Amino acid sequence: MATPDRPVPAGTKFAYGLGSIAYGIKDNGFSTFLLVYYNQVIGMPASQVGLAIMVALFLDAFIDPLVGQLSDQTRTRWGRRHPWLYASALPIAGFWLLLWHPPEASTGIQFAYLVATAILVRSAISCYEVPSVAIAPELSRDYHERTSILGIRYIFGWAGGLAMLTLAYVVLLRPSAEYPVGLLNRDGFETYAWIGAVAMVVAILVSALGTHRRIAANPILPREHMSIGRMMRAMWESLRNRGFAVLMAIGVCAYTLQGIAFSLTTYLYGYIWGFPQSYFLAFSLSLMAGVLIAYALARLLSRRYGKPGGAMRAVAAHAAIASSPYLLRAVDLFPANDSPLLLPVLMSFVIAGNACSVAGMIIGASMMADVVEDSESRTGRRSEGLFFAGSFFMQKCSSGLGIFATGMILAFAQFPVGAVPGQVAGATLDRLALTFAGAIVLLGFAAAWLYTRFPFGKAEHEARLAAFAADGRPD
Repeated sequence: MATPDRPVPAGTKFAYGLGSIAYGIKDNGFSTFLLVYYNQVIGMPASQVGLAIMVALFLDAFIDPLVGQLSDQTRTRWGRRHPWLYASALPIAGFWLLLWHPPEASTGIQFAYLVATAILVRSAISCYEVPSVAIAPELSRDYHERTSILGIRYIFGWAGGLAMLTLAYVVLLRPSAEYPVGLLNRDGFETYAWIGAVAMVVAILVSALGTHRRIAANPILPREHMSIGRMMRAMWESLRNRGFAVLMAIGVCAYTLQGIAFSLTTYLYGYIWGFPQSYFLAFSLSLMAGVLIAYALARLLSRRYGKPGGAMRAVAAHAAIASSPYLLRAVDLFPANDSPLLLPVLMSFVIAGNACSVAGMIIGASMMADVVEDSESRTGRRSEGLFFAGSFFMQKCSSGLGIFATGMILAFAQFPVGAVPGQVAGATLDRLALTFAGAIVLLGFAAAWLYTRFPFGKAEHEARLAAFAADGRPD
């Protein structure tokens, strides 16, 4: 594996991070546009679209651990992961185009088509993203360098998704004489699909080529011949790692909260804060500004307080910052909706809150890379793919839990169906705002507390690396 005395060149870090654009584009498309496209443009009932996406999500969650384990067992002169990266690029683009070009057919056939293409897209992305993110521990074993590497990856992932979101709203799906409601523009969605497909292929191939030489220079690990039963036992032995369990519990809190926040975006900013559509561009740019700050913040916090301490402070700060506008609004200490101060003040909170949230996620991902060596010291196996696949499994399940929790929050707030901005009762908006703030505080501080339960830090990590060197294990 990569050694601490081989600094990762800036170009290699850049290339590695670039690959996450593909995942960002896919994630943004699924979470933002797929439901409205198939429901409002294609004409499928929203309940069927939601069911199709849920079925694809359920099946995909079981693919991730399998891909992770298989990539751990791959042995080639290109390394363990790169054959997966090269092989996935064109299938991802092809399946993505199929997803956004359904046939003119009955609702039943379109439902089956959506399920099939959604599964194909998510499975192909898994065959890229799981091996790709598992490369991080192979690029460097340095405790702090990993935070930098994964921070760049987070920046590109967010940038890819937000760039496509902005392109769609500002250019492709603008209202026009032919399409007064821009979201009903089928041609715009088809252009969106083509741009996304090309961007994903380019990002994947550039990333694979840019990291190929460094990974190919690593020693080839001995091949393990495993039966299905032995493979399952090995997976169970690895996943029982305490550090992994703590990070999974943290992830459930953090990604459930993220799922709630994403799915409530329209309600929070369209109804509570009264944003016109033009303001959503400022919201997207504010999120991206927070991500850029998060990169530096994650490095600063992890070096000053250690990874568990830095991540704990980041997620606790996010909980305090993100809940404050809604708590201050309840006591009339926040700018009113008609105040010119609302947009700059609220976006300042968005920038600061997202910076802390993403910084916590970057440090958490870096801690997952460190779990690899902890597991290796206990089991004798390096299982990067398996651990990061488990992380993806948790993220997908928690995002679904967040969407479910959103429905419960809206039901508790008694939010009306077919509501028009500016015409929802103030008491309803107050319940929604305070319930959302309560969810932020509860889940955010639960994640912060869980970080204090992480079982090791830099000293233990460095001791393991020294023991590996003394044992003569390959670097």
